[in-house]
Amino acid sequence: MGKIPPSFRSALTNPNLRNPSSSLIPPQTPSSSKPHHFPKKTPSRKPPKLQQQQQQQPLFKSPNLEDAKTLFDSIIHSNNPPTTDPRFPNSLLQSYASVATTTRDSISFLRHITKTLPSFSPDRSTYHILLSHSCNSPIPSLSPIHQTLNLMLTHGVSPDKSTADIAVRALCSSGQFDHAVELFKEFASKHCSPDTYTFNFLVKHLCKSRALSTVYSFIDEMRANFGMKPDLVTYTILIDNVCNTKNLREALRLVSVLHEEGFKPDCFVYNTIMKGYCVLSRGSEAIEVYNKMKEEGVEPDLVTYNTLIFGLSKSGRVMEAKKLLRVMAENGYFPDEVTYTSLMNGMCRKGDALAAMALLGEMEAKGCSPTSCTYNTLLHGLCKSRLLEKAVEFYGVMKLGGLKLETASYATFVRALCREGRIAEAYEVFDYAVESKSLTDVAAYSTLESTLKWLKKAKEQGLAV
Repeated sequence: MGKIPPSFRSALTNPNLRNPSSSLIPPQTPSSSKPHHFPKKTPSRKPPKLQQQQQQQPLFKSPNLEDAKTLFDSIIHSNNPPTTDPRFPNSLLQSYASVATTTRDSISFLRHITKTLPSFSPDRSTYHILLSHSCNSPIPSLSPIHQTLNLMLTHGVSPDKSTADIAVRALCSSGQFDHAVELFKEFASKHCSPDTYTFNFLVKHLCKSRALSTVYSFIDEMRANFGMKPDLVTYTILIDNVCNTKNLREALRLVSVLHEEGFKPDCFVYNTIMKGYCVLSRGSEAIEVYNKMKEEGVEPDLVTYNTLIFGLSKSGRVMEAKKLLRVMAENGYFPDEVTYTSLMNGMCRKGDALAAMALLGEMEAKGCSPTSCTYNTLLHGLCKSRLLEKAVEFYGVMKLGGLKLETASYATFVRALCREGRIAEAYEVFDYAVESKSLTDVAAYSTLESTLKWLKKAKEQGLAV
């Protein structure tokens, strides 16, 4: 199962199609004597503890407060009530708070627990349960948070850094970012200053939901009014955000700010900036960042090399990407599935799909298992190189292994089949895409339908047979 079809073997054994730089890479010890032609499928077994948690049904299924009290009373007055377990009241509160409509109902249920069990004294963890479920209400408001905080203070329990963290995370999880900022400032001024973990968590969410100027204003205000300075993690979050928005000039400015603040950019920061350039196919700038990284004494890691190889391959500089294989080996890193797939993608972009196929053989010979992405890259490349027969055979290999088709490779393959008038085979590929859940029914059919419309129009214009 899963062996390369005979028509591919000549490509894999042809020395003219082999990677000339492959001899520069020390061979890896294969994990098995047989090559793995399909990604290894790991069993979807879940830890026994997790299985037990998922099998347990929530005790309270109704948000009705009176029903919850009745059920609680029935448990307390049963033959063997677990009242001696100190975790028992909190676990019941957790169960009800997860379904309660309002925090007010949860607080009322807590009061019923304390009244029924005088030996139970709520502690900080009890109030944290209320806070973690304080944003269940569909109406965004800080009122539920304040109700819980006031209850804590009334009973002599002071909010601490963990209290602030739980409250801010609850607000962010419900999309109440402005309220999270307001509460963060409130904690810093009235209770206790939140720690850097909470600060960076909030900055990360603000980067995703607000303009960069708003994020900068928040950071500046926290520094000026509360003495809370951004750390290396903060700047890393900011750099990652501006790189994702392709604002690489700002990313480099932030690196300069890092130096001014006394921080030394680490490998992750440089990798993030290099990735930003590579996504834009600006390989030269990525190499410049790599050289600067070396000058600063920051050692590259496997992600660094894979990022550069991806970027150079994407911009058509495959030979330069191959040269990095020697550098990787000299520094103790060896190509993995990401490295090989990036190189194959670059080869396919240059129309050299057969060389990419040869690299697949080398990859497997070195004990590196290709992924589904690897196969889709090759299928896409074979179609783009007008090697349809080999693409059909390769699709058969993928189908035999139960591999899913990605959107781009599916669309390219269907289009190539229709262009050659092989409509029935295109429909068969459509069926497989749906059955294997590679694409949704709508997406798979829309692609096929648009391709057939394109073919009809091309025939009318005499551009297709």
